[in-house]
Amino acid sequence: MELKTPLYECHLAAGGKMVPFAGWLLPVQYAGVIDEHMAVRQKAGLFDVSHMGEVTLTGPDALANLNHLFTNDFTSLVVGKVRYSTLCNDAGGVVDDVLVYRTGENAYLLVVNAANRHKDVDWMRARLTGDAALEDVSDSYAQLALQGPAAKGILEKLAKPGDIPEKYYSFVENAEVAGVSCLLSQTGYTGEHGYELYCAAADGPKLWDALLAAGKDAGLVPAGLGARDTLRLEASMPLYGHEMDDSITPLETGLAFCVKMDKPDFIGKTALAEKGAPKIARVGLKITGRGIAREHCPVFAGEAQIGETTSGTHLPYLNGAYAMALIDKAHSEPGTELEVDVRGRRITAEIVPLPFYKRG
Repeated sequence: MELKTPLYECHLAAGGKMVPFAGWLLPVQYAGVIDEHMAVRQKAGLFDVSHMGEVTLTGPDALANLNHLFTNDFTSLVVGKVRYSTLCNDAGGVVDDVLVYRTGENAYLLVVNAANRHKDVDWMRARLTGDAALEDVSDSYAQLALQGPAAKGILEKLAKPGDIPEKYYSFVENAEVAGVSCLLSQTGYTGEHGYELYCAAADGPKLWDALLAAGKDAGLVPAGLGARDTLRLEASMPLYGHEMDDSITPLETGLAFCVKMDKPDFIGKTALAEKGAPKIARVGLKITGRGIAREHCPVFAGEAQIGETTSGTHLPYLNGAYAMALIDKAHSEPGTELEVDVRGRRITAEIVPLPFYKRG
């Protein structure tokens, strides 16, 4: 049986079309995916992302464990800042991609993908060493994402200026928004300016209603999973299970910025070093023929299959069909013309630079 987030009744009241996703019942859309997508690009959208997992890592050896478990280096991460990383297996494949919030001297909040929550907790707990404690606190949180150019103006109606983080990947832990205590971070998964709000599960509906009311005149709309996916694809943000998984390394999918090979050690480092320079690359494809390429479509250079698409659809703001793909690096230069097999029919595509869309 699928789980319900603390905002389930809010979605029904707003006309959300509920679908199963990663073990949860979540809204795929309200008024429509295209309308919600465009609202986020031009005004603002509000997402329920309470299905995401939250895990605390605390204790004198918390930092040492972070640096061993994750590919990024957290030594310089200060309280109030966020850092992105991948979690690798011994073969260098990606177990998950995670946001790490430093909340105290020896305290961190890890935000993991919903479908990987229990896998991640088991994986990390089995490899924990020294004086450190890992706790899955996901069920105690509601998480909302307020995204779009109007997001800051909406928050300013409900929170004091000092409670609104000024910089990307920073947060205020004990912010108050509409009378609700929450961790407020300037983060998101849409390619737009925006915020994510973590509050007590019981306070989720109050915060949701207050944000929608405050944003009504600014064009804020509730947005579902459909728009969340088209927005992240338009911004070329990788998604676990698509652009990365247990068999794909972070270097192969273009995430070298969060892999610090100069660290003394981390799980997967030896395998990544032995593999050497990646032989495949994540690329962007603009579909120039007639059709839409979705995931797992073979990609061809002439008669040779050189890879396959990982995500793809029609992107509303760019008004065209695009896809990301993992292909042979030898064919990965922008401007290269390729073909994609869509249900037995070859359609033309051109490699274009990533990201497809960049704000401002």
